[in-house]
Amino acid sequence: MTREVRHLNRAWRFAPRGGPDYLEPGFDDSGLALVDVPHCVADLPYDHIDTSAYEHVSTYRRSIEPGPLPGGRRALLHFDGVATTAEVYVEGVLAGSHVGGYTPFTVDVTDHLAVAGPSALAVVVDSRERADVPPFGGAVDYLGYGGIYREVRLEVVGPVRLGEVALRPRGVLTGRASLGVDVEVRNGEDAGERLEVDVEVRLDGVGTGSARGRVLTGPGTPSSPSLACTRLDVPLGRPALWGPATPVLHDVVVTLRRGSEVLDAITLRTGFREAAFRPEGFFLNGVRMTLRGLNRHEAFPYVGPAMPRSAQVRDAEILARDLGVNVVRLSHYPQSPHFLDACDDLGLLVLEEMPGWQHIGDAAWQARAVADVEAMVRRDRHRPSVIAWGVRINESLDNDAFYTATNAAARRLDPTRQTFGVRNFAGSRLLEDVYTYNDFVHDGARPALRPAREVAGRRVPYLVTEHTGHMFPTKAFDPESRRLEHALRHLRVLDAAYRAPDVSGALGWCFADYATHREFGSGDRICHHGVLDAFRNPKIAAVAYASQQDERPVLEIVSAMVPGDLDASEIRAMHVFTNCDYIRLSRDGEEVGTYFPDRETFPCLPHPPIVVRDLIGRAMERREGFSRKDAERVKEIFSLVAGQGLDSLSPLQKARVARLAAKYRLTEAQMLDLYGRYVAGWGAAAVRYDVEGFRDGVKVATATRCADAAGRLDVRADALTLVEGATYDVTRVVVAHVDAFGAAQVYSDAVVSLSAEGPVRILGPHTVGLLGGARAFWVRSLGEGGPARVVVTSERFGTHAVDLEVRVGRDVTGDRTAGVAVAPPSGGPG
Repeated sequence: MTREVRHLNRAWRFAPRGGPDYLEPGFDDSGLALVDVPHCVADLPYDHIDTSAYEHVSTYRRSIEPGPLPGGRRALLHFDGVATTAEVYVEGVLAGSHVGGYTPFTVDVTDHLAVAGPSALAVVVDSRERADVPPFGGAVDYLGYGGIYREVRLEVVGPVRLGEVALRPRGVLTGRASLGVDVEVRNGEDAGERLEVDVEVRLDGVGTGSARGRVLTGPGTPSSPSLACTRLDVPLGRPALWGPATPVLHDVVVTLRRGSEVLDAITLRTGFREAAFRPEGFFLNGVRMTLRGLNRHEAFPYVGPAMPRSAQVRDAEILARDLGVNVVRLSHYPQSPHFLDACDDLGLLVLEEMPGWQHIGDAAWQARAVADVEAMVRRDRHRPSVIAWGVRINESLDNDAFYTATNAAARRLDPTRQTFGVRNFAGSRLLEDVYTYNDFVHDGARPALRPAREVAGRRVPYLVTEHTGHMFPTKAFDPESRRLEHALRHLRVLDAAYRAPDVSGALGWCFADYATHREFGSGDRICHHGVLDAFRNPKIAAVAYASQQDERPVLEIVSAMVPGDLDASEIRAMHVFTNCDYIRLSRDGEEVGTYFPDRETFPCLPHPPIVVRDLIGRAMERREGFSRKDAERVKEIFSLVAGQGLDSLSPLQKARVARLAAKYRLTEAQMLDLYGRYVAGWGAAAVRYDVEGFRDGVKVATATRCADAAGRLDVRADALTLVEGATYDVTRVVVAHVDAFGAAQVYSDAVVSLSAEGPVRILGPHTVGLLGGARAFWVRSLGEGGPARVVVTSERFGTHAVDLEVRVGRDVTGDRTAGVAVAPPSGGPG
């Protein structure tokens, strides 16, 4: 009797307000809205979100029919996440409940099912930000949202089944590695006697990778199974190591047998690595690496966290591949299992933490917070990407009794990982293994980071978990000088982290802009702290991070080269973010010079920016016949005039100008013409700047800037195929106003109209304006296959279409899947 899994993500009936009638089995719910999971209880605006839109009690209804349950089989409902509390009713009777919006839970509904036929299932969701539920009770700098926003499944299991399974690798660097597998067996047979069963553990692709053991369980009953535990040790020898460059994963299959009969089986994916924070830094597989990362909120425009697998995976891909970071912090709560799956796949390290933000509640609140820690660890301890558990409420005050309990919970359930606790004040009591600190000292002038020992008070493992963020909020459409300074602040902190031998790394605040409460944000209830905007479109700071990677060539001229957007209408420098060894700059087809990374300002950064301060080069010598020395004098004087005006010239400098004019027989008008052509750009065609990037002497990338480049609308989708599986699929479509060379026109606010044809629907409004020259929206599938089209219409740029295809997988109708469960038990009934 193997485990059967049925996905329950489609065709729920939704009532935005609760009511006792909705719980009745015979209630006619045909008039309620038809929705799919993941689902948010309200259609939300992009900005200025009023929390009353989602802070209410709502009801979800559907029928379930697990089929016959002979021989003591049990029907278990598993919810990956419901915000914020849930009561589960079957046939009008309360079957179970859960408090907390970020951790999974399981409800055994067997004893409440109808005798024959389908049973009425109702889930009452309380989305209010209740003071008795972490993280709420005080001010919180993010929204709680609401709804069944992660997936739901029904599992039918036998009376004798597997419970919790914990993986504990040991000695992975020694050549004598082994995997300890702690297995819980649940005996629910109503036989009144002890039971002997066999447990087998098998690993794919790892040498001898298997082990067997026998378990003797006590007598139990279907509703109250007895528990027995065993540990098996699987020899690994010298396994291939998991890491950012080689994210090697293995399936660990745990099978429960009675004789030749397979009673149950569970598959966990894992990888083998050693991760350790030490006073001298962070070490992965014995090699020191500087952690370079960002903090992520699980929030998307219009729907909050209610996004399916593909959107969650795309975020991980943006972090690991596009931005090139090696670590992400899940701030400030456990996030989607799909996102963590992708981190495992991509080799992206994860800092996972308990729900919370500054506030610590009463004893009951604290007990729930400890339960959150336990659920978090149980859910994700098999994941190689997770390198440490966050067991302290973000930026909270010290509380020894509370944090002794959270540390103990994490260490008891997973002794293989260290704990960390994020604080924002120096000298905090350290009960965790790693002192993690939100360091916002840098304001553009002060040092980039505080000394680790000054903050912690002694030499301990130390990591900067947040920086920059609210100290310099930056919108995608802010002036170039602010957007550039935003990026440079991130780079200064990263350089300081690479420079400090006792700092494990630094994580910037944050990945993407996010909606928040009225106390925070920029008057629009959005925190514009991200290196991306809320739609995942990049700001200059995103290029700063991307340029630190080595996996692919990165070269971008982040200066728009438009004088009127700059102070004094002067282009004083060109900033190029790149991981190339050097660049070659040409101006209107003539070579200006070769330039190298700014190691003087950023001595320890993997790839410092390249700053070009001479944009004229030797053009005056070639075109005007100036000597080298005279050309340099003219450029110096022009720069001074551009920055401070003609009256700023000293009598000596004015005399020098007069001598130069006389030497080359230039009139005042001709001197002004020179200034206009080489500095101000008045009355002349826009200058074209071409940059070539070289690695090991080979040209690997190019970039061009020209203010007169014709504008166009660029429309493209992240994926052209949507795959209907356990639930609906989505793809993001980006609409950007760019020039002929692909550079974003960041001050464009063009309005576009959106429409969809075929088995897809647009999430959010259908008429939007560009923000920072770009906008994005998500398109979801509707349960049917076939061709689809998204149409973007602009009065200025005409009509653009993206053709999509929707494919339907076998799980689209909720068909049963017999065999192994691919998700670990959550610690509830199982």
